Amino acid sequence: MPVELRKRKASAPDPTPPVKRKSSTAVPKANGKEKKDTSNPIDSASGASKMPVVGDIIDFNGFGGEVETNDGEKVTLQKLASESTDGVVLFTYPKASTPGCTNQVCLFRDAYKPLTSTGFAIYGLSTDSPKANSTFKTKQNLPYPLLCDAEATLIEAIGFKKAPKGTTRGVFVVNKEGRVLAAEAGGPAATVDVVQGLVGSKSEDVGNAAEGENVEKEIEAGKSNAMELESEQAKPAGAAGTKDDKATAEVAADVADTAEVLDGDKAAA
Repeated sequence: MPVELRKRKASAPDPTPPVKRKSSTAVPKANGKEKKDTSNPIDSASGASKMPVVGDIIDFNGFGGEVETNDGEKVTLQKLASESTDGVVLFTYPKASTPGCTNQVCLFRDAYKPLTSTGFAIYGLSTDSPKANSTFKTKQNLPYPLLCDAEATLIEAIGFKKAPKGTTRGVFVVNKEGRVLAAEAGGPAATVDVVQGLVGSKSEDVGNAAEGENVEKEIEAGKSNAMELESEQAKPAGAAGTKDDKATAEVAADVADTAEVLDGDKAAA
């Protein structure tokens, strides 16, 4: 009897593995290696932004938050700028009453009069307490206020906050309209030199403007003198003494009239 061969049932295919999808937030790879995201996004919650540079115009509203003077008054950069004649100078220092910071505040003290001659208001800025800064100001006989920025909000806004903490020595100058005139880190003398350079430039501009105004006045005076001379030269001969001659003639007429009256009286007699 022939053997009956049975067909083997085909095995079920293996389940297809799920497709892995790349996340839309994945960082692209370069040369087979994953790139690190080195961008520094703006923190909208804290309002953080890039450090202002020379030529920028800052929005004073909320800029740098609120700080305290060594006398305990709450102020903002907006308030300081509005109260100034032409702008604000903020020089930062790491710690009150230390050698380098003492040198810096004394350099600004000694140059205070020329540095403020064009309308700048000068302030020292640190994270020290009002008590520490008041002691510092009194001991060094400083003619300008010291600002106390315990949270370093203003120091950070102008770009002089160290990470994770601390303050970089530097100087920041802004005019009343919010235009940044200087933003530079440096040693005690260098911070003063930056402001002296700005003041010298402004003084030269003022001097040039005054000189130009004087020249214009001299030109106008010269034109006026020339017109008067031309007017005199245009008068007919003998016109220069017309007024005096008229007065003399009137007196002579009066004398003649008087003589005529006297002669008449004599004839009647």
